Amino acid sequence: MPKRYRIFRRIFQFHGFWESLRLAFNGLLYLFLYHRNMRIIFLCGIAAFLLGIYCALTGLELVTLCLTITMVFMAEMFNTAIEMTIDMFTRKYKILIKLVKDIAAAVVLIASLNAIAVGVILFGRKIVSLPVWHTLLSLK
Repeated sequence: MPKRYRIFRRIFQFHGFWESLRLAFNGLLYLFLYHRNMRIIFLCGIAAFLLGIYCALTGLELVTLCLTITMVFMAEMFNTAIEMTIDMFTRKYKILIKLVKDIAAAVVLIASLNAIAVGVILFGRKIVSLPVWHTLLSLK
């Protein structure tokens, strides 16, 4: 078999799928164990999802919430990966490295602000109309 066909056969083999899945899980486990921000984002995401179920969000609203949570999670993962990659090559202070890290952090900030906006839109009226508030307000 010519070499060019062997290359294509290797590219499209499926035997490495479980190994790739294991490595991805190891990456998630590392982030969760050693990066505080990732734990905070994960716990906030779980809390938001459970609140969405408690508030009886519609299917589309829950999908929107899950996508928003995932976007913040992915932004933090990319930020961490960028920072670790840069730190692997140099620890010296350079203005361009600082700017790259600041921009990566800004991506997380934008995703988080978007998540807050989505949360206000999805939960705003539902939280205000919960019976807990009526009970607390009637205590006055």
